[in-house]
Amino acid sequence: MLRTTFFCGVMLLVAVSAFGQATSDFVSTREMERINWMEFKDVVPSKIDTVLLPTGTLEPHGVINNGADNTAPFAMAKTIARRTNAMISPTLPYGITGSMEAYPGAFQITESAYRPFVKQILEGLAKNGFRNIIILNGHGGGQTAVLQSVAAEVATEKHVRTLVINWWSFASDETKAVFGEDGGHAGLNETAFIQAIDPTLVHAEKYNAEMATAYPTPGTWSAVPFPSSIGLYQKGQGYPKFDQKKADEYYKVVTEKVANLIVEVRNKWNLAGL
Repeated sequence: MLRTTFFCGVMLLVAVSAFGQATSDFVSTREMERINWMEFKDVVPSKIDTVLLPTGTLEPHGVINNGADNTAPFAMAKTIARRTNAMISPTLPYGITGSMEAYPGAFQITESAYRPFVKQILEGLAKNGFRNIIILNGHGGGQTAVLQSVAAEVATEKHVRTLVINWWSFASDETKAVFGEDGGHAGLNETAFIQAIDPTLVHAEKYNAEMATAYPTPGTWSAVPFPSSIGLYQKGQGYPKFDQKKADEYYKVVTEKVANLIVEVRNKWNLAGL
């Protein structure tokens, strides 16, 4: 009995030790706003040459938080930072909101103000030694075009490599695979993603289906403000479901897909000698 107890104790210590090694990191934090400047100097760019920049905005999102476009990419960055060996830049939380500017709590930054500000952020990341600048964007519309344009400019001018990812678009196949239907702005996909991150940000008791409107076919009609804070990509699909198990599954497959893309693109850059 004593020998069995001793053996089990040893095996437990080995397991704990192995777990500790598996979860340890060579840097104290992956967040740029939390790291000390001396440690930053020691690891960037000699050990870490990739940075994740979460971008979003503040606008209505059905029954989830106004800052969902910030919450989603920042949580994703924290999840994949070690997998992609990257630092995490502070989130840029204000953006080009567009047709939902009139809703309570929404902010609208003009392109003339947003474009140069984003460019200087990217230039600052390049100056600090990052060779690979990955923008994890949580908000679409006109903001996507600006981010892609500015990222391309900085890549050329500063001789760095940039990648802009709109996570919800990139994960459209995963949305259909997990939920069996398409999603929407603040629809089942985005609501599930936030539910997986923090269920307290989801207020299912406030939901009713009348809060959702399918986006119109281009050239048919247009309304400003958009009449609903939930916009469906396809008519009859994408209504929030509030299924925690599906939400957790969706978060896992989406973050894995994004991480895999970053690793793949970076490896191909290296292979091409770029």
